[in-house]
Amino acid sequence: MPTMRARLAARAATPRWPTKAARAAVLLSAVPPRQPVQAWVALGANLGDACASVRAAIEALGRLPQTRLLRASSLYRSAPWQAEGADFINAVAQVQTGLSAPDLLRALQALERAAGRERPWRNAPRTLDLDLLEYGSARIESESLTLPHPRLHERAFVLLPLAEIAPERVSAAALQRVAGQRIEKLG
Repeated sequence: MPTMRARLAARAATPRWPTKAARAAVLLSAVPPRQPVQAWVALGANLGDACASVRAAIEALGRLPQTRLLRASSLYRSAPWQAEGADFINAVAQVQTGLSAPDLLRALQALERAAGRERPWRNAPRTLDLDLLEYGSARIESESLTLPHPRLHERAFVLLPLAEIAPERVSAAALQRVAGQRIEKLG
C-alpha cells in the first residue's frame, strides 16, 4: 500500500483547474456585496507541478466571486520553512474583494481543496497553500483567522514577492531579518 507521501505526490501530478465542482465550491453568491477591500494572499506549493499549481491559483483568485486580481508577483523558489519536502514555489497576489475576511479565507481553502490539498500532518508537503496575509487594515484574532498573518514578517518567501509588487509595504529592516533564508526569483 502506498505511503501518505506517495499518495500526495500522485494526486499532485497535475493541477486540476478549474472544474465546475471547484468553481461551485467557492461560489458565495448569497453573500451580499460590501465595500471592496484590498487583500494580500501568499501562494505556495511543493508537490506535483508546483509552478503550474501556483500560476493556476493566481488565475483562480481573479475568478472568485466579488473579487478582482490586481497584481501578482513573479514566482520564487524557496527552501521549506518549518516544513518538509521539496523546495516550494511561492508568489504573492493582491486582490480587491467584496467578500468578508472569513468568506475570503473559506474561498481560499476551497481552492486548496480543489487543487488536491490534504492536511495529513502539520506542515506536510502541499499541492497548494494559500495564506491570507492582510485584509485591508483589519485586525482579527479568532480560532480560524488571524490578521495580519502572524508570521508574515518572518518569511522571505512572503516578503520578497510582496516587496516586488508593493515595495512600500516591506521595510528594508524586514528584508534584512530574512536575508539568510534561501530564496531565488524564477525567470
